[in-house]
Amino acid sequence: MKAACYMGAGTIETIEAQPQEPAAGEVRVEVAYTGICGTDLHILHGAMDARVHLPAVLGHEMAGTIAAVGEGVDAWSPGDRVTVMPLAWCGHCPACRAGWQHICHNLDFIGIDSPGSMQTSWTVSQDVLVALPEGLPLADGALAEPTAVAVHDVRRAQLQAGEKTLIVGGGPIGLLIACVARAAGGDVLVLELNEARREFARSLELQTADPASGDLASVVAEWTHGGGADVAFEVSGAPAGLDTAIQSLATRGRVVVVAIHSAPPPVDLFRVFWRELTLIGARVYERSDFEEAVALLAGGMVPAARLTTAIEPLGRVAEAFAELESGRAMKILLDCQAQS
Repeated sequence: MKAACYMGAGTIETIEAQPQEPAAGEVRVEVAYTGICGTDLHILHGAMDARVHLPAVLGHEMAGTIAAVGEGVDAWSPGDRVTVMPLAWCGHCPACRAGWQHICHNLDFIGIDSPGSMQTSWTVSQDVLVALPEGLPLADGALAEPTAVAVHDVRRAQLQAGEKTLIVGGGPIGLLIACVARAAGGDVLVLELNEARREFARSLELQTADPASGDLASVVAEWTHGGGADVAFEVSGAPAGLDTAIQSLATRGRVVVVAIHSAPPPVDLFRVFWRELTLIGARVYERSDFEEAVALLAGGMVPAARLTTAIEPLGRVAEAFAELESGRAMKILLDCQAQS
């Protein structure tokens, strides 16, 4: 079998590897497709070298079919179509004891802290499996993980139908949040600097605006009838994006911080105080988020095929990473069973 490994020093290669037969409580999954995300790019740039163990098999967005099950696995069988919720928690820390296992203090994010899905065959605990329905193409199912991120973000916002919903940043996660928020009844406006991304968002029938146009305040005022947005999602990762989200909110509005900022950004706490705003953190997902994400994909509420720019064979992983980093692609999948 083959595996795509981060080798350090900005290098990712496809290497030959041995499949791992499942132990008790484990399953071996033939990985059909796995996605490349921004976190994978951060790893390639060396930003997470303190966490990864070289050579590191990357990948945490996937879909595939169970090939074998270990002893004691009764709920799953070979041939079952699955995705993986790539979180393993300790069960002992304060977060776990409080019921928030997804933000465990000792969280193993599979695909970062331990081997991930960019391989032909992947052996994982049965506890991380999530079923995929028969009618959902496996390529679409590979977007379950990023869609679960968006579902969790919208859930954290407590979004209500009809609320003015501002998305700051029109990249893959921003557009997934926009689609999930729209499915929840939100009136969505996407702010994005890049015209090509704004055009793509419009092709999904989403309203867009350029935050650098100079008249953003009037655009938001017209859209909200002068009241401001009820909720804003900061997905840009830029200090200016966070400030835009805060400044655009209505009285008692909520801002959900989704993006990982490379340095602590300044926050206008006077604005937070003056309008009684709520600042909300949102990290990864819970199993219910994953299950809802699969339902949204299966129901066509999230246009996975439209969001997938290209599918490349696993052997072209370096080229696929370069294409995603160019900014021209929205989502790139690796075909882990392709021969070339």
